[in-house]
Amino acid sequence: MYRQGIPTSKIAAAAGVAATTVRYHLQIAARAEPGIREEHRAALPAVAPQPNEVGLRNLADLVAFHQVHGRLPSSHGKSARERALESWLANRRRQAAEGTLSPAYREGLAVIPGWDKTSRSKADDEARWQQRLDELRRIRAAGGDWPRHQKTDDLDERMLGVWLHGQRIEYRAGRLDPAREKKLNEILPGWREGRGHRGGRRASR
Repeated sequence: MYRQGIPTSKIAAAAGVAATTVRYHLQIAARAEPGIREEHRAALPAVAPQPNEVGLRNLADLVAFHQVHGRLPSSHGKSARERALESWLANRRRQAAEGTLSPAYREGLAVIPGWDKTSRSKADDEARWQQRLDELRRIRAAGGDWPRHQKTDDLDERMLGVWLHGQRIEYRAGRLDPAREKKLNEILPGWREGRGHRGGRRASR
């Protein structure tokens, strides 16, 4: 049992003896087999590292990136930040496979389906982008206002708001795909301006 990484307290409880008795016999066993303690340490379950401030910021940025772009960051991304997020995610995938991923990271990443798998296809990315567009189209058709990406407690609104905000950023930077820009212009007139501007509609009070 000790070789399997089980602590002496649990061995004692299972055997119905005092922990001091178990430790005494382990001392004798260690003299006869010096490697027994090393085997015990090697069998101990790995301790998941606790997330730090930088890691939590990376987690938040990764979730936001996925909401905006409908995909996970790529190692071939145009920006250094995207490439850094891909590297950070690769390390989290490795920890998940090894069973050492922090529960806080696992819970935070759970909002991204399939985050622990390899990169998705471009077709999947496009399908998610189209889904966001359709969701926002339905809201606008029903008379709803443009979603906010901050200062709202509605998670669905924030998700769409972050996505729309990302499209605006991509457009202003000249990086928005022309086909996507065309769809946005046709389906969501006024999407570039948003609330309180030309093309925006206020929600009824």
